[in-house]
Amino acid sequence: MIVYLVITGFIGAFKAYSDAVALFGTDLNAAGMNTIVGYVYDMLYGDSGGYPSYASAAAIIPVRHCADHHLHQPACHPQAGHGLKEGAPVERKPTWQKKEKAIQRKNGLLTALTYLLLSIWAVVVLFPFYWMVLTSFKSYGAYNGERTPVFFTLSPTLENYENAFTAVPLLGYLLNTLIFSVITTAAMVVVSTLAAYAFARLKFRGKNLVFGLFLSMMMIPTELVVITNFVTITNWDMRNSFLGLILPSITSVFYIYLLKENFEQVPEELYKAAKVDGTSDLKYLWKVMIPICKPTLVTITILKLIECWNSYVWPRLITDDPAYYLVSNGIQEIRENGFGRENIPAMMAAVVVISVPLFLLFLAFRKKIMEGVSQGGTKG
Repeated sequence: MIVYLVITGFIGAFKAYSDAVALFGTDLNAAGMNTIVGYVYDMLYGDSGGYPSYASAAAIIPVRHCADHHLHQPACHPQAGHGLKEGAPVERKPTWQKKEKAIQRKNGLLTALTYLLLSIWAVVVLFPFYWMVLTSFKSYGAYNGERTPVFFTLSPTLENYENAFTAVPLLGYLLNTLIFSVITTAAMVVVSTLAAYAFARLKFRGKNLVFGLFLSMMMIPTELVVITNFVTITNWDMRNSFLGLILPSITSVFYIYLLKENFEQVPEELYKAAKVDGTSDLKYLWKVMIPICKPTLVTITILKLIECWNSYVWPRLITDDPAYYLVSNGIQEIRENGFGRENIPAMMAAVVVISVPLFLLFLAFRKKIMEGVSQGGTKG
């Protein structure tokens, strides 16, 4: 599990783009902080855009995985009699009581160290959220008058939240994001459910081969898929439209795999009995499979909603009309052309407004999410 977290964390950091843009602006070259994803974006849609071949080449640059070189030092085995003086008394082994106390002491130290590391990790993770909320309640003058950071405020204000809705069309960005998220999630759930059911229950020639090809698509770099989607949507003249935003996002190989594993846990005897009674596949799916696998369906629905709400690279690439901006792109627009670059408290207020729906959604369905993930990952 630790190795998996390290690998996925490295892959996520290697594909970082939105964080760099948020910190240094869209001109990452000028800031000296450009990344592979930033270069792909520039080649597609930046000032030097119009070179999809360059973007494709950059997207498939292999990440060299350096093999771990473990230096195995030869074990030092003392030779017989080495280090012992002739005639020296032999040290007695500790009794079982002493061993038990030593084990308890060791377990206590490990527990204390675990809680200490978890506490440090919690502070590191939660502090940015605390700072974001705190800054949103500080006035513009109070924030800029701080020579050193102040971790509390004695005069909170709601002025920043008023600016978030009046100085920029934040409500319009929220509405666009809601439309995009709901339609995309609904379409993805339908497509993924039908595909997963076909792979789990239907019998057709080459099913395993096709599913293997599906899984292999997870190995393709996201940036390479973005390039092909960008060229296709541009050729179809779907830029600056909800259809262009939604179409590339209605399939997910991972969610199809998760649902397929879940469907396969349902006893096949139920399917055979339903077919004997003359039940169609669609009716069996609707009446039997979906109710049984409801936790997993709820899980992928919530996760997809969160994914759509946080989308940044694709909406920024395919839309340059503010009428179709999502909240993530709207925040960047606020930072560059609105009040955000100078008025940091107002910027933080806008971010808080955007984050609250996701936070409430996760709190309301956190048990369903964990239940669905555990159910989808359990065989038998």
